[in-house]
This record gives sequence, structure tokens and C-alpha cells, in this order.
Amino acid sequence: MTKQMKSSTGIEQIPGGYKLEYGYVIPKEWQIVRFDKCFHRLTQKNAENNQNVLTISAQQGLISQLDYYNTLYASEDKTGYFLLQKGDFAYNKSYSTDYAYGAIKQLEKYEKGIVSPLYICFSANKHTNTDFYRQYFEAGRFNREIYKIAQEGARNHGLLNVSTPEFFSAALVYPPVAEQKKIAEILTHCDKVIELKQRLIEEEKKKNQWLLEFVYKLSGVQHTKIPLKNCGKWFSGGTPDKRNNDYWDHGTIKWVSSQEVKETHIQDTTYKITHKAIAESTTAIAPAYSLLLVTRSGILKHSIPVAYISEDMAINQDIKALIPKEGIDYYYLLSYLKYKEKELVSAYVKTGTTVESIIMNLFLKLEVPFPSYEEQIRISNVIRCNDKKLQALAEEVECWKEKKKALMQVLLTGTVRVKT
Repeated sequence: MTKQMKSSTGIEQIPGGYKLEYGYVIPKEWQIVRFDKCFHRLTQKNAENNQNVLTISAQQGLISQLDYYNTLYASEDKTGYFLLQKGDFAYNKSYSTDYAYGAIKQLEKYEKGIVSPLYICFSANKHTNTDFYRQYFEAGRFNREIYKIAQEGARNHGLLNVSTPEFFSAALVYPPVAEQKKIAEILTHCDKVIELKQRLIEEEKKKNQWLLEFVYKLSGVQHTKIPLKNCGKWFSGGTPDKRNNDYWDHGTIKWVSSQEVKETHIQDTTYKITHKAIAESTTAIAPAYSLLLVTRSGILKHSIPVAYISEDMAINQDIKALIPKEGIDYYYLLSYLKYKEKELVSAYVKTGTTVESIIMNLFLKLEVPFPSYEEQIRISNVIRCNDKKLQALAEEVECWKEKKKALMQVLLTGTVRVKT
């Protein structure tokens, strides 16, 4: 049974058992309340001289700048910063690709921390289920209210024009307390499964590192050492003119960008280009079993992003490809570079900016020890088995993230109800 109800957006179908309130279609038992019914503002300054400066990360939430950047981006005098306790929330009005309306995160990793006074900080009132609203904010359910507050185009130095009074008078969806608790339990269970699988990945990486260390030491040191620049043919890619439809329409060749080179694999490519693009632009084809090296990336922090491809692909200008010469196994070389990653980062990766880049003229001088080709293959086969296990675990994590995203969509909107 449904009924029609007019709203500011026109005529909408309201299912039986639901209502339209402040533009939200919600179950009849749910309410719309002001933000300040559930939360109160925090303005406590850093009188205790806390030095744990926090920043907001899409993946890691409120995290220490030292842990995230390896350095501090804060003024020497931090007494004007806001002091947060574990469980408090902060809203960063800075917008980004991942967070077009800024980001709200809860402090979970540390007992205390400080944030810039540009953040809007708040804590839960009594009887507010913070687990529920952490999921609510993470799902972007509050973005609609931010959109209404921030005038279109009204941005100042990368910050959305969101005033504190309007923020605290904005609308929140408020299910019955028992239902909030049950929804939070379901979504938190998903988080715990994802976290456990991610820990398992880290443990498997440690095993892989130990295995690599063991086989490289076991294979001895009396190997031929070859500089990277002499390990085969290196070439760079490029980006065809996006305005030229002949380069993109009906393309059949996968085009890899730096963002698609992941830690364990090449992500499915977003774009495909035509043979004409290859012939007329600087884009290059990387043949199957080439090594791909991302030379400039703002995606993979403090790493040497290197992977291989099992089919021919085109590459963009931030990627160099290596076709190993005869006598060099591509997977052996790939594994060696990953094994030495920490040393390589400290020696060859230029940091201190939002975009990291490899100092190629030095990097290509790196000498790699090569045992016989047969021994390279044996080592590669052992490592490849572990890498496949890691990739399977990474795919499981992504699967659980998708499951959680789907659950958020139906539970936080009341589309699917939970038994309490």
C-alpha cells in the first residue's frame, strides 16, 4: 500500500509504514531531530600542550600526522588547537575527491589528540549511540545537510562555507534507540571482519618478507649484480588527448593509470584507447609480463609502487615499464624490489610533498643480484604462491567492504528494518 505525498522535489511515492519528513522518507517510528539533540560542541583548547596533532584520512580516520606523513604540518604554538578525547568527533570542512562535503571522523586510535581550530569538534550527548552515528557519518548520510548549509561555490581557501550554528541546527535521522543499537552491531561486525582480514594480510606480508629474506640469503651472495637500467628495455607512457574522440571511442586497448597500480595487482582499467591513439600519441604499449613502475604517485604513500601485467596494456606518463632481457625472470625481479622496498624508499623516493616521486637517475643505478635463471624460477614459484594467497585475502576484504556498503544503504535509511 502506498500513498502520494507532495514535497519540495515534486510528487513522491511513500510506501506504507513510512513518512516524508524534512525531505527524508523514513519509517513512521523514526524521527528527524536537530543535530544538537544528539551532540554538543567541543571547544576545549590545548592547555596541556598535547603534541599529538591529528589529521583526517579517508581510510584511517583521525590519525596522527607523524604516523601518516612522518612529519608535522602544524604551527609551533599548539595551544590554540582543540583537544579531543577518545570517542569524540571532528568535522574537517576541507573537501576532496573522496569527501566532496568534508569528512566527519571519530577519534578511535588514541586516548587524546589535537586538531586545527578550523575543525568543528563535538561529542555525544547522553543516550546517543556513537557507534550508530559513526556509521551514519561514514555512509555520507549527513552530506545532504552539509549541502544545504554550504552555498554552492562559497568556498574559502579549500574550505566549505559551513557555519558552526547551522551545523548544530542541521537535521539528523533518529531511529528508536534499540534499533540504532542493532544497526550499529551489524555494521560494526562487518568492520571487525574487515579489520581481522586486514590483520591477516599484514601477518602474511610478514611471512612473505621472512620468506624472501630466507631465500635471498640461502641463495648466497656470489651472484651477478646488474644495475636496473641494464635489466632490459625501459620506456615511458603518456596520455592521449582526452578531447580527441578517435583516441577513446570504441577503444580496445586497456590504458593503465598510476592509480590503478595497486599493491598486489593491477586494478581493472577505467579507460580503453584505440590503435590510432598509440600510433599518434606518446602512449606506449607495455607487453605482457612487463614490470610497471609508478614513478610519481599521490596514491601509494611511502612505497615503491611496482607490479607486473599478464597482458598487453598501454600506460600513462607516470609509469615506466621494463621488458626484462633474456636470463632475467620478471617475477624474481618484482619480488626483489618489493623485498627491498623500505631501503629503496629511503634512498630513492622524494618525499615532503603531497605527490611522491622516484629519483629515477639514482634508482636505475641500483644493482640487483641474479642467481642462475633456473634458480630465479624456483624462487619465483615459491613467492608467487604466497602472493596469490595475499591477493585472495585482499579480494575478500574488498568483498566485505562492498557487503557493508550495501548494508549501510538499506539499514541506515530504514529500507530494511531490523528486529530488536
